[in-house]
Amino acid sequence: MTARKRYLVFGLLLVVALILVGCAPGNERWDQVINPGDKAGFWAGLWHGLIIIISFIISLFTSDVGIYEVSNTGWGYNLGFVLGIL
Repeated sequence: MTARKRYLVFGLLLVVALILVGCAPGNERWDQVINPGDKAGFWAGLWHGLIIIISFIISLFTSDVGIYEVSNTGWGYNLGFVLGIL
């Protein structure tokens, strides 16, 4: 693989990672001050479980991203989260 292809692959991976982190736990979507009553449910939990590795790596460098959404619906979110991790 040439150096140009490596840079292209790295750039594409970086763009995909940034897109995935855009809907990571800890963003303003489920902030109860901004959006009262709007909580993360099953599908959000499933998504957060799927992107947990990326969320974890990003959370090491910033406090804006978490790996688990605290403002959730309860067992539905937890079920989705665990299924996403599996």
